Amino acid sequence: MSNAHHGHTAAQPHHHVFLGAAHDRNARRTLWVVALTFAMMVVEIVAGYVTGSMALLADGLHMATHAGALGIAAGAYAFARRNAHNRSFSFGTGKVGDLAGFASALILAMVSLGIGIESLVRLFQPTTVAFGEATVIAVIGLVVNVLSAVLLSGGHGHAHGHHDHGRSQDHDHDHHHGDNNFRSAYLHVMADALTSVLAIAALLAGRYLGWVWLDPLMGIVGACVIAKWAYGLIKDSSRVLLDVTDEHVAAEIREIVEATGDVSIIDLHVWRVGPQAHAAIVSVLADVKVPVDVIRGRLSHVHEISHLTIEYQTRNV
Repeated sequence: MSNAHHGHTAAQPHHHVFLGAAHDRNARRTLWVVALTFAMMVVEIVAGYVTGSMALLADGLHMATHAGALGIAAGAYAFARRNAHNRSFSFGTGKVGDLAGFASALILAMVSLGIGIESLVRLFQPTTVAFGEATVIAVIGLVVNVLSAVLLSGGHGHAHGHHDHGRSQDHDHDHHHGDNNFRSAYLHVMADALTSVLAIAALLAGRYLGWVWLDPLMGIVGACVIAKWAYGLIKDSSRVLLDVTDEHVAAEIREIVEATGDVSIIDLHVWRVGPQAHAAIVSVLADVKVPVDVIRGRLSHVHEISHLTIEYQTRNV
């Protein structure tokens, strides 16, 4: 038998804002990339109509897909910030970015599927390629993507969540729990850059070596790489959305709490509530001589925990 005592560990009011530390910076960078992509999209579509170039028009419409995906990322940042203190969200809006990242990953997967199908068709049914015009378009696209990558550089996979307890979050596994929304924007840019590089290589080989088969083959290679990126993002963002337990954090909690043998964890729930921010419900069975404040003190060393609840029970003497 045991005596039970349940309660929240917090001794003072605390917030439920679990946005990444780089949230606002990443939001600004994403907006700049959206503006750049949208401007280039308009230029290519207008130029396509004026010059009658279907290649320019097609590339402009293709860029519209990426502009839309990047727009989802920018919108998610704005929504999360605007509703950060909205109490309707029990654990804040830190996971809005993961939802946006999941949606963008699905778009990326569809883009890779479309590229793959079109490339297979062209591999078996070759079409006439305007090498000069197509190369110019690919180079322009690459320049835009390089500029976008520069704007996004520095935030990919390194956005850290914070809870205002003055704790640092320097851990070797941080990159696994970055900003999936920012990651999705970065992957869309990198996917477009990859297709541009592969296209340039294939077009030059087709023009000067006569290897017309290389263009669709490069398309298939690009589709496979993009599909792999999309799968990784879908997998990581869905784990957050489904509240999959972070085993590293759970193991760290068990190790710290049970280290002295006077406390046993009988139930443990750990889930992510934002970039580098986790919530935890820890049910413990402790010796009478170990008050709940001692357990709370031990858990203060687990820097990933931003919201903690301890369910406390004492062993009978």
